[in-house]
Parts: sequence; structure tokens; C-alpha cells
Amino acid sequence: MSIAYQLSFVRGTLPEYVTLVAVSKTHPAGAIREAYDAGHRIFGESRPQELREKYDVLPKDIEWHMIGHLQTNKVKYIAPFVSLIHSVDSARLAETIQREAAKCGRTIEILLEIRVADEESKSGWELDDLMQYLRTAPFAQMPNICVRGVMGIATNTDDWEVIRRDFRELKRCFDLLQPNFGARFNILSMGMSHDYPIAVECGSTMVRVGSLIFGERDYSKQ
Repeated sequence: MSIAYQLSFVRGTLPEYVTLVAVSKTHPAGAIREAYDAGHRIFGESRPQELREKYDVLPKDIEWHMIGHLQTNKVKYIAPFVSLIHSVDSARLAETIQREAAKCGRTIEILLEIRVADEESKSGWELDDLMQYLRTAPFAQMPNICVRGVMGIATNTDDWEVIRRDFRELKRCFDLLQPNFGARFNILSMGMSHDYPIAVECGSTMVRVGSLIFGERDYSKQ
């Protein structure tokens, strides 16, 4: 199946209010160009240097999302152009993004990554720690950051009830946090190729789909 066909298929399974991020990490610029030529404009990457390289060679109306774990020393590579950083999982990272965004004279939109999975390998804020951080009103002192919502990843399991539980918890966190940020806090990024229908059922407004569009990932490039 072609990338254009697969893209059309995935779009057809989503309600109009759900944004599709085509996860292009490890796939070549040519594959992204195929999706672009089919009308898609939002792509997700997980490695800053790879994202920068693709930004340099692809059309400038692409909306690039950073969806993977982001080290503070790599923020500078993407700060001049990134549209949305999904994986803000610490105060230190948020403060670094603020500094780099200010250097570029722009505002960077972010999502707060919350850990809901029963796995030590998953990153993200614990909700209690995040609520404590918010009580110090830190984002009011970060004029170059705009917090748009939350992101999370469900437990890696074939048990759909566990996945559903994780997504419901993430939606609960979103609802708890929303009053702190106002109307622009409207993105709940959850759901990937294998579980996005459940995520949408649980309230997701943004899904991150890669292998269903581009085929299986080339892990040798990770």
C-alpha cells in the first residue's frame, strides 16, 4: 500500500476534531515528501538532529512536532522552528525551552508529558509533582512558552483494559490541569498506531501514528 493510501485510511478513521501527527522518525525525507504531496502537513520526530536535517531539506510550511524524550542540551537544535514539543517532562526542560525560545524571539508551544503507565522506562511528570510545580506559578514567568495541553503513553501491553485505564487517567489529569491555563489548553495527545482508536474513545484530540502510515520503523537508525 502507498503512503498516500495509508494516510487516507487513517484519516478516515478519525473524527474531524482529532489532529493526526504522522510520525516520520527514522523514515527518509522522501517518505515524508510522499505524505506531504498527499496533503499532510504535521509530522512528528523524536531525535533533534534528525528533525533539524529534515527541516532543512523539506518544505517550510510543514508543522514539525518533537514527540520523543528531549535532552536539555538538544533544545537549541529545534528551537528556531519547532511547532510543538510534546514531551516536556521536567521543570529543567521547560526552563531550557524558555531560554532557547527567548533567544530566537519566538514563543514555543508545549505539552506536559504525564506518566500514567506502569513502567519504569516511561518518562513524564507524576501528577502530584506537577501540581506542586504549578503552585509556584512558574509558567507565568516564562513568556516564551505556551502550554497547550498534556501528552502521555499507555502501558506497553495487549490488555486493552489496562490501556483504556491509562488513557482515562490521562484525560482526568488533563481536566484537572485545564483551569490553570485557560482556553488554549486544549490538546490531549495520546494514542499511537496500535491503540489510537481507544485513545480517541477516551477523549484524545491528537494522535501520533507512524507505522500504519509509513510502514514498520527501521530500528537500525535509532
